[in-house]
Amino acid sequence: MMERARDRQSFHDQRFMREALALGWRQQGLTSPNPSVGVVIVGHEGDVPVILGRGATQSGGRPHGEPVALARAGEAARGATLYVTLEPCAHHGRAGPCCDAVIAAGVARVVSAKEDPDPRVAGQGHARMRAAGIQVDVGILAEEAARAHLGHVLRVTQGRPAITLKVARTADGFVASGSHDRLLITGQAANQRIHLLRAHEDAILVGLNTVLADDPLLTVRLPGMDNRSPIRVILDSKLQTPLMSRLVTGAREYPTWIVTTDTAPSAAEEALRHAGVDIIRVENTLDGRVSLPAALHTLAQRGIARVLAEGGPQLADALVESGLVDNIVLVTARGVRLSGAGATAGLGRTAGPELMAAVSDAARFRLWRRDIWGDDVCEEFERID
Repeated sequence: MMERARDRQSFHDQRFMREALALGWRQQGLTSPNPSVGVVIVGHEGDVPVILGRGATQSGGRPHGEPVALARAGEAARGATLYVTLEPCAHHGRAGPCCDAVIAAGVARVVSAKEDPDPRVAGQGHARMRAAGIQVDVGILAEEAARAHLGHVLRVTQGRPAITLKVARTADGFVASGSHDRLLITGQAANQRIHLLRAHEDAILVGLNTVLADDPLLTVRLPGMDNRSPIRVILDSKLQTPLMSRLVTGAREYPTWIVTTDTAPSAAEEALRHAGVDIIRVENTLDGRVSLPAALHTLAQRGIARVLAEGGPQLADALVESGLVDNIVLVTARGVRLSGAGATAGLGRTAGPELMAAVSDAARFRLWRRDIWGDDVCEEFERID
């Protein structure tokens, strides 16, 4: 009898934590520098669990998910169970600590997926609630929560954002055409999913070569999601981004940053700033390129926790070689082939050796999800630490 009760409780704990994770995911890309935390408050009518309130961190990072859900539950939160995807904060910011709000609401039990490694929290929220007599259980769906909050975790522990590398290739392994024409690889379904992926990131990162070759927009073009376009970031060591590129001409509508070196020409900086571009100077490597660790550290200082890298093979290899890639999204167009000497080889060919080695090495990256997007296949890899 007790074992059946424990199994039932475990089922409910996972069910409501999944809902909390889904709530947090909806806000990803809108809450930095704060993590997007999902919260579900559950009471009971007899033996039947009833959701009393839901919440997630709001745009701009405030209010946090806990006070949103508690406000919706009202007095019904007293004696209830609160599910939260990350430890409630224990420090004072623009509002009081979330753990204190949970205590004041009279919640009887807190199910927390993961401890927050932020030094201002780091177990203090859990400890304070336990000291107030609340039952606190930690670790339900911890792996899923770690994945959801990876950007926040890396930002506070390593001083850099989480990097997701997106690569699209033809069925025979090519990523670009040898001509000046842009190679359209993926189909409509995959393109829409990529736009949805963009909507949940804080920034999109490309190199100068991608700007010159594709003149991309790097926005979210899905109905009703115009406001979900992330910050567009270009790595350009000599400030050669054309003033008439779509990224520059649209900089006043969609925030656009160029990360360059200390030695880049000041005249080019002035012209780009006049167009609305934010110029960020960091140290350079010995060969004069932007230092990737320095660039990512600066992005993290500016509140960026999640970055989608959409550059070509050169940027992809540089990120992998520097040990800065956390996730790889590999999209293969099964119905598109490109052959002949006029093509640039991608994964599985001569270009991108670092990336090719990464996805082939099960000790470094593991395949954790595989989806079919229309005529295309998406494989998602995550780094093994």
